[in-house]
Amino acid sequence: MNDVRFRALPAVEPLVERALAALAADGPAGDAPPRALVVEAARAILAAERAALTTDPAAAVEAEGDRLQRIVERARSLARPRQERVINATGVVLHTNLGRAPLSKAARRALDEAARGYLSLEYDVAEGTRSKRALGVEDWLVRLTGAEAALAVNNGAAALLLAVWVLGQGREVIVSRGELIEIGGSFRLPDILARAGAKLVEVGTTNRTRIDDYRRAITPQTALLLRVHPSNFRLIGFSERPAREELAALAREAKLPLVEDVGSGALVATEDFGIEHEPTVAESLTGGADVVTFSGDKLLGGPQAGLIVGRREWIARLERDPLARALRVDKLTIAALEATLAAYADPAVARRDIPALAQLAAPAGALADIAAALARAIREALDEAASGASGAIRGLEVEVVPAASEVGGGALPGASLPTSAVALTWTGRTASALERRLRLGRPPIVARIREDRVLLDARTLMFEDPSEVARLVRAAVIGA
Repeated sequence: MNDVRFRALPAVEPLVERALAALAADGPAGDAPPRALVVEAARAILAAERAALTTDPAAAVEAEGDRLQRIVERARSLARPRQERVINATGVVLHTNLGRAPLSKAARRALDEAARGYLSLEYDVAEGTRSKRALGVEDWLVRLTGAEAALAVNNGAAALLLAVWVLGQGREVIVSRGELIEIGGSFRLPDILARAGAKLVEVGTTNRTRIDDYRRAITPQTALLLRVHPSNFRLIGFSERPAREELAALAREAKLPLVEDVGSGALVATEDFGIEHEPTVAESLTGGADVVTFSGDKLLGGPQAGLIVGRREWIARLERDPLARALRVDKLTIAALEATLAAYADPAVARRDIPALAQLAAPAGALADIAAALARAIREALDEAASGASGAIRGLEVEVVPAASEVGGGALPGASLPTSAVALTWTGRTASALERRLRLGRPPIVARIREDRVLLDARTLMFEDPSEVARLVRAAVIGA
C-alpha cells in the first residue's frame, strides 16, 4: 500500500462533500439522494478503484471528475426505488414479470382511500362492533359466481395450499399425472401438495386419464379429488381427461369433496375477445366442484390474491384453520379487489373499465389507430429534435406493422391476438442496442424484438400517453 497511486486516492469525506454539491447543483435539494447513500456510493467506488490498482500494476488513478460522476450516478441509482413504473410495450397483457394485471381507475382510487388513513377493515360502522375482514370481497364473489361462500388469501398458490392442507392433510389426494404441472418461479404442484401434508396419488398417464383411473385409486384414506388447470402447459393430440361433471359425480358417490384450481379466475366469457374459451369460475361450480381456487391478478384483472369459493361447509373449515390467518390479505389488497369485483356487476362495464379485459377486447381497428398515432408522435418528436440537434440524431425508421399479442400470466398459452405494432429500425445499430436504451429510460419501455426490429405493441400501450412514449424513444436515440 506504499504505491504512490494509492496515496493519490482522496479521503471519503471530502469526496462526499463534493458529490453532495454536484447533486445540489443538478436540481432541487429534495431530489438529491440522502447523505448516507452518497457515503455508501463513495466508499464503493473507492473500494473498486483500490481493488483495480491492487490487481493491475499498470492501472492509473481515475480522474477526479470521472470518479465524482460515478459516485453521483451510483448514489442516484441507490436512491431509486427497485419497484418503478414501466411501460409495457411487449404485447403480453398479463406479463408476470411486470406485475400482471394493471389495476382499474376504481381500484386505484380505492387503494388511495385505504392508504390515506384509517378504514373499516374489521369494524362494522353501523353496529359499532368488530366485523370480519374482507366481507365485501366475499359478498361480491358469492354474488358473481353463485357460490355459497368465499374466502380470500394472499395468492393463488396459497389458496390451493390452504384447501389441500385443511381438507387433505395426512391423507390421500388423487390427481391426474397430466395435471402435475410446474408454475412460474419453479413451483411444482407436487411440492405444494407435499407441503400441505397430503399424500399424492397419481392416476392415469401424462396424456390420458380416465374416470376409472380415479375410481380405482379411491381408498378409505382418500381425502379429496383434485382437478388442476394446466396453466401455460397444453397437451395437443392424443390426450384425454374426464369432464368435470364426471369427477363431481364420482366425488359425490364416494362422499369426497372435489377441489378444482381454475388458475386465471375468468369471470366473463373469453371467447367474446376472439380467443378460445377459458373455463369460468361459475362453470366450475355449476359443473360440480365443491371448492374452487383461482388468482385475482390474472384474467380477473385485480391485485395479487388467492380466491376460494364453494360450498359453505368446506369454506367454513378453511376459514377456521390457523393457516388461513397466516395467509390472509391486507387492507390494500382488499380495497383494490373489492373495487375490481364491483365492476363485474355489469359485464359490459367490466370489459370497458378493467384494463386487462379492455386490452383483450380491443378491436383490430382501434389498435391500428393507436399504433398510427404513436408512430406519428415518434416521427414528430424525432423531427423536432433533429431541427436543433446539429445532426446528432441518427436515422430511425418508424413504421406500423401487423403483429401478435399474448394473454400471458399462464392463461390461454396457445392464444394469439392480432394486433398492430410500431416497428423501430435504427440505422447502423442493432435492435438489441435500441431495446436496451429504451429499457434504461425513465420510465423504462419494455419492448420485444422481432426480425431485428423493436416492436412497440399497441395492445399493451393503449392506456399510455403517445407523447410520453415518443419522448422516451427520442431520448434513447439522442443518447446514442
